[in-house]
Amino acid sequence: MKKIIHLLAGGPKHLVPPLQDWDAQEIIWVGVDRGVKRLLDQGIKPTMAIGDFDSVDQVEWEFIEDNLQKYAKFNPEKDETDMELALNWALEQKPDVIRIFGATGGRLDHFFSAAYMLAKDDVLLHPTSIEIIDRSNIITVLSPGTYNLEKNSFPYVSFLPINGEIFGLTLTGVKYPLTNHPIVRGSTLCISNELVNDFGSVSFDEGILMMIRSKDE
Repeated sequence: MKKIIHLLAGGPKHLVPPLQDWDAQEIIWVGVDRGVKRLLDQGIKPTMAIGDFDSVDQVEWEFIEDNLQKYAKFNPEKDETDMELALNWALEQKPDVIRIFGATGGRLDHFFSAAYMLAKDDVLLHPTSIEIIDRSNIITVLSPGTYNLEKNSFPYVSFLPINGEIFGLTLTGVKYPLTNHPIVRGSTLCISNELVNDFGSVSFDEGILMMIRSKDE
C-alpha cells in the first residue's frame, strides 16, 4: 500500500476541493497553520500540525491544542514558510505521494513560494510524487525524464519552463504534439494543450518544467 501524506494550508476555502473526496483511512493528514482548524472543523483529525499559527486567535489555538496529540509550533520570525516546514516534515516520512491543498488563491507570494518550492534541488531529487491541488488545477514540477499522462477530469495540460530553457521537449497523445523541441522561460507555446487519447506522454532532456492539469469551473 502506498504511503500518502496530505497537507492542508489556509488558502481560500472556495478553492479547496471537498476534502472527503480525498480522504481515506490510510491517508496521513497534516494541518499547516490555519489549515489544522479547517481539518478539525470537517471532522478530520490530522496526525501532525505545523506552523507559527499566527493566523489563529487564542480561542482557536486552545481548540487545536485540545484536539491534537502532536504539533510543531514555530516562532513567526523564521527563515522558512509554514508550508516549507510542513513539506520538509512530510518528506522525512518517506511517503510515495504528497498532495498539497489550500496553497492557491489569496496571497500570490504564498502561492508562488509553494509552487517554486517544488523546484528545489533536494525536492526534485526525492522520489516522492508531489502535487498542489485545488478545484481547477493539479500542479507538479518535473525534472528531465519521461512521464506518462492519463486522461482524467482535468482536460487541459500546460507546461511552463521555470528555470531557463527546456531542451528536447516531446509531447505525445495530445492535440498539439511536439518532437525534440526547445522552449524558453516565458514561452506560452505549451499552454492549454489537451489529451486526444486515453494516454500520452511528456519527455525532455534538460531544464525544470511545471506541468498544470486544469479544468474550467
